[in-house]
Amino acid sequence: MEGSFSFVFNFLLEQFGTENMFLTLYILNLIFSVISFKLGFARKLSPLKTVFVYIMLAIGVYLLTIFSIFQLPITESLIVISAVLAIYRFRLHRERKNR
Repeated sequence: MEGSFSFVFNFLLEQFGTENMFLTLYILNLIFSVISFKLGFARKLSPLKTVFVYIMLAIGVYLLTIFSIFQLPITESLIVISAVLAIYRFRLHRERKNR
C-alpha cells in the first residue's frame, strides 16, 4: 500500500521478510499491550484476576495482530499509547515526590 502509515510493518518486512511476520507482530502487540495495561491501570488486582486479564489480553491481541497484517497502524498506536502513559506516570511520580 502506497502511503501507508504502518512503519513497523514495513520495517519488519524489510528486515525479516514474510516468514514469521504474524508471530513477530503478535509478540510486539502483546508486549506493548501489557506495558499499556501496567502503566494505565492504577488499581492493584489479585493474582488470579491479573492472570485472567493477561489471558484475555493475549486472546484479544490476536485480533489486533490480524489488523496489523492488513497494515493498519495498530502496533504504532500501541507504541504511542505506551509512551504517553509512561510520560504521564513519570510526571505523576515526580509530582508526588515533590510534595
